[in-house]
Amino acid sequence: MKSVASFALGCKVNQAESEAVAEAFADKGYEVKNIDEKADVYIINTCAVTNFGDKKSRQLLRKVKKLNPEAVVVAAGCYAQTDSAALESIPEVDIIVGTKGRHKIVDEVERFFSERKRVCLVSDIMKEHDFEPISIRKLAGRTRAYIKIQDGCSQFCSYCIIPYARGPVRSRDEEDILKEVSNLALNGFKEVVLTGIHVASYGKDNHKSDLLTLIKRVSLINGIERIRLSSVEPNIVTEEFAHELSTMYKVCHHFHLSLQSGCDKTLEAMNRKYTTEKYLQAVEILRKYMPDVAITTDIIVGFPGESDSDYEESFRFAEKVGFAKIHVFPYSPKKGTPAAGMKCQIPSAIKSVRASKLIKLSDDMEDRFIGCFKGRVLDVLFEKGEGGFFEGHTSNYIKVFVKTDENLRNMILPVRIQDVSAKAAYGEICRQMT
Repeated sequence: MKSVASFALGCKVNQAESEAVAEAFADKGYEVKNIDEKADVYIINTCAVTNFGDKKSRQLLRKVKKLNPEAVVVAAGCYAQTDSAALESIPEVDIIVGTKGRHKIVDEVERFFSERKRVCLVSDIMKEHDFEPISIRKLAGRTRAYIKIQDGCSQFCSYCIIPYARGPVRSRDEEDILKEVSNLALNGFKEVVLTGIHVASYGKDNHKSDLLTLIKRVSLINGIERIRLSSVEPNIVTEEFAHELSTMYKVCHHFHLSLQSGCDKTLEAMNRKYTTEKYLQAVEILRKYMPDVAITTDIIVGFPGESDSDYEESFRFAEKVGFAKIHVFPYSPKKGTPAAGMKCQIPSAIKSVRASKLIKLSDDMEDRFIGCFKGRVLDVLFEKGEGGFFEGHTSNYIKVFVKTDENLRNMILPVRIQDVSAKAAYGEICRQMT
């Protein structure tokens, strides 16, 4: 029996794709192993969001070949798509697949075993207009399943390489999504995360469905108790959108609402399609219909031309919103994007200071947000146990620990929050276990 290890760098879409590829190999009789184990085949789904992602991808490709010099090493994903020439220069890489053609990987690996001929299958992704079929039926050791509902992005933010790596928006057939979710429900999964490169664009390419309609239909599937969304943009948040979601108890009260900067001048330079006023309006609408909602976000510091006053404006806006958590990213120039060629690049030392200050604000806001729920009873989906505690998450994505020797994995139970420490909550189950 041959073995395979499939690993994703970067986003949740990459993760969903890597799991689907591993399942395709398993269906052909391969044993699925971890990335740090010796295997006959290694599939690395690369990341190209930053230059660090490029570097990490190259390092991992070389590392796995050392684990087994006879293994077939496949580089797939965004970095493979945007810079296949760089990967062709790495002798450890045997097969290069971009962001299209994952369904061919098993056959290409089998062919390589017999022919031992390196191959590059990267094509022009900008010409793609159909969603490439991908699905998952089972996930070993997981309680949360990521469902890829669309691919591609047509926003062209000035700092982002992803539209060039993923191509135009392509939406997955609604019935195909529902079939995958139903299969996962039959396999015991209670929570699904609808993910994609630009989730808010779902259905806009073919006009056969839209995100709200899809969520409504997923919510009707028996066995699924939670529906979570990956990152969305504020423009999708309307009164109708928030009100409809608030009527569906399965929809999690957690939205990762992409911001990137709290300064309108910087947002314009980034080619973002909203203003801070529009963003704040979206936050207020969500809180109107879901008072306990967690709003998390991404903010880039040190974007080219961001002055001290621009940064302070962004910082103050983040304070005003009151996020549950901020993911802070010092700007990193990415070759091939307009921002990389902009004047007034910010020195690393300044970016580091700005990032540290914003991370401190995020930590304070996260503790404050979790602290609001002390003494309250929240439903927790438990995921894993260690050291006498079982860990899980609430609908609004608060990490909760309960001291117990019982196996609570994949159970949703009410927990009274008793204490808050280190950006997590601690509590006790409110009813007798059955």
